[in-house]
Amino acid sequence: MPSAEHIAETVNRYISLVAKGTADDLVELYADDATVEDPVGGEVHIGRQAIHGFYAAVDNVQRECELVTLRVAGNEAAFHFKLTVSAGDTRMLIEPIDVMVFDGDGKIAAMKAYWSPENARQL
Repeated sequence: MPSAEHIAETVNRYISLVAKGTADDLVELYADDATVEDPVGGEVHIGRQAIHGFYAAVDNVQRECELVTLRVAGNEAAFHFKLTVSAGDTRMLIEPIDVMVFDGDGKIAAMKAYWSPENARQL
């Protein structure tokens, strides 16, 4: 099982990559058969190829990301963060709470993002 320190480092790396990385960078954090459900209740992306496609949607969008709080327990992490997305003159702030499960190799095995339109607003 990965250490709490490793999980915290991976979450911080994830936040950094959501802000400044590419889909190629982000998918490297995931296990081959990982799942992403963002937002919960939406489509579940299964496997690295599908997860890459999900993150590729924001590759050419300006983003800023700030970790607000992080909790690690066992092989899981829950964290609240702020994501600001800018496209042209439009800026939007989204504040999800993500839950990640990590496999024995320290890769993300599952990620669920809890947010809805009430957690997003125009700036």
